[in-house]
Amino acid sequence: MEVLLIDDHPMLNAGIAAILEATGLFSVCAQAESLTQAMGVIEKSKTMPSLIILDMLLGEDNGLDFLPMLEKYCAKNKMPKPPVLVCSALGDSFKIKTALELGAAGFLSKTGDKAELLKAIDTILCGKVYVSGEVNIKLNESSSLYTKFSEREIEIINLLKANKSNKQIAEILVLSQRTVENYISKIYFKTGFSSREELQRL
Repeated sequence: MEVLLIDDHPMLNAGIAAILEATGLFSVCAQAESLTQAMGVIEKSKTMPSLIILDMLLGEDNGLDFLPMLEKYCAKNKMPKPPVLVCSALGDSFKIKTALELGAAGFLSKTGDKAELLKAIDTILCGKVYVSGEVNIKLNESSSLYTKFSEREIEIINLLKANKSNKQIAEILVLSQRTVENYISKIYFKTGFSSREELQRL
């Protein structure tokens, strides 16, 4: 089975490649260090890899942006979408939940060992979802996400998800723009997010 590795750390890529190829079951067909390189590899290839392992952070790129790009490319070219295993040092439950909602087949913490890597791959190749055991509790807690916010904060989150500007939100809720900005700051603090794009994925 051919595997595409997407990570901006060549040493880590080399380590994962060695583990996979030592099994005799996998062959790393290509390695990419950015979203542009990754899509370039896919567009030049005549066939899709059987599996993609994706880092959540790729320098200045958000690795999760690759998921909708892959989905769109596969739909356009009528190609089956390969399972994507997100592999990251980040254990943020909100981002892991986002990755799964965007179509990732699983999440593996970079603190995992060789055995867990192979277990994760085996799980997603069988059509199941895999999430590292150490983040399962955090992920389950995210299901009660909205209990962390006040009713006003939830209203603002929903308006942000509807692509409303701060000024528009202020007009709709009859608040000052400064008040809206204060609410958004509190929302950022509670989620650990730092951009509107991340909030829109809640």
